[in-house]
Amino acid sequence: MKLQPEPQMPRVWRRESKPHRFCPGCGHPLALKALGEAVDDLDWQDRVVFGCDIGCSLLAWDFFDLDTVQTHHGRTLPVLVGLKRVRPELVPIAYMGDGGAYAIGVQHLVSAAARDEPVCSLVVNNAVYAMTGGQMAPTTLPGQKTETTPYGRDPALSGHPLKGAEMVAAVAAPEAYVARGSVANLRQLKRYLLRALQNPHFSLVEVLASCPTNWRTNAAETWEWVEKEMPRYFPLGELKGGVREEERR
Repeated sequence: MKLQPEPQMPRVWRRESKPHRFCPGCGHPLALKALGEAVDDLDWQDRVVFGCDIGCSLLAWDFFDLDTVQTHHGRTLPVLVGLKRVRPELVPIAYMGDGGAYAIGVQHLVSAAARDEPVCSLVVNNAVYAMTGGQMAPTTLPGQKTETTPYGRDPALSGHPLKGAEMVAAVAAPEAYVARGSVANLRQLKRYLLRALQNPHFSLVEVLASCPTNWRTNAAETWEWVEKEMPRYFPLGELKGGVREEERR
């Protein structure tokens, strides 16, 4: 007797909202909102694999109704690169903080960009190591106070903040897409994410985000820092595969 395969039930995608696990005022939920809307607009829920790094990023492991994998710290990109090579029809999204992408995972980021691996990277830059108490990160601004720089970051002692998006744009293939957005402008951020997801080459979108818990700022101070202070060092716009915002005007 020949066995018949069991019928496959159609997957029903849920689009209702759910509470998040991030601190009040955190920028991660806003970045995730823009990403979720971009995936919905493309109707790619059955193709996307969402990979999240250790750190605050891991709190997004069950945020979406998507296939999800949580990786070791800094190893999100190589896991998703392997997945893409085995299942080329899938759309992998590597969700990382600035520490996972620009510190412990920077060798994977640069190598994936140089090899033009067709993976979309979303890096949340809040200028601190937030999950572990607010220590100085690769992106901490000059003069910014953290747990390990109580008098402010001194570039003479610890170097200048790493401009990760510019670094990736410099080594990535000509067809790659690199942009930097902000949680202060979700419409612009979503536009960048849509372009990144639809680009069949390597793509990276950095997101300037808030962390009032570790910045020790109130609502007004937090928004002032994200909207005005951070872009002075980390310019917004499309760095590769698009047009910088100042050139668009």
